[in-house]
Amino acid sequence: MGAARERSRFEQEGASPGERELVARLLARDQSAFASLVRAQHESLVRLALTFVGSRATAEEVAQETWSRVLAALPQFEGRSSLRTWIFRICTNTALTRAEREARSTPFSSLEVPEEAPVEAERFKPSGFWADPPRAWHADSPEEILERTEAVACIERTLSELPPAQRAVVLLRDVEGVEAAEACNILQVSESNQRVLLHRGRAKIRRALEKLLAEE
Repeated sequence: MGAARERSRFEQEGASPGERELVARLLARDQSAFASLVRAQHESLVRLALTFVGSRATAEEVAQETWSRVLAALPQFEGRSSLRTWIFRICTNTALTRAEREARSTPFSSLEVPEEAPVEAERFKPSGFWADPPRAWHADSPEEILERTEAVACIERTLSELPPAQRAVVLLRDVEGVEAAEACNILQVSESNQRVLLHRGRAKIRRALEKLLAEE
């Protein structure tokens, strides 16, 4: 039983009944279903594409192309992953293809990292959560509101400066709320390397926040 539970921790979940119903509606050319899906996921696709391409305009084009590819490939969707994971995977492939054309290639192989790479393991619990979480910011006063705004800006800036591999994993896990197995599926990396990339990215953001707070 223990081995089965451990194995299942990183198994990719399939499409939910709700997603299968949505796919059926999309295949029936339900325009309202497609419009709703685009509204829910388009900005996430743009953010993911920006990990690999050089501008917001190009990322928008990648997202638009992703939707075209999704519609074309939908009859082949088998539900072995969630619909969202499947769409994100198409977006990643589309962005990488576009990046290659722009000589900004970030092949999947570059997302792999050596197992022995330092990840500041002491900052994390075995579950992946912070051992010593950053303190919370409360908006009880103008000063605290400003502090929170500066902290958010610091996080966004540091995230944009991370290497593509780390940025992609942190974006998926901490911004989009994607589970570890889904992130591995989308980026085609091993679970161990996904964890290393996530820890590295989180640690850099944490250091940036600590530096900001120390300057107050």
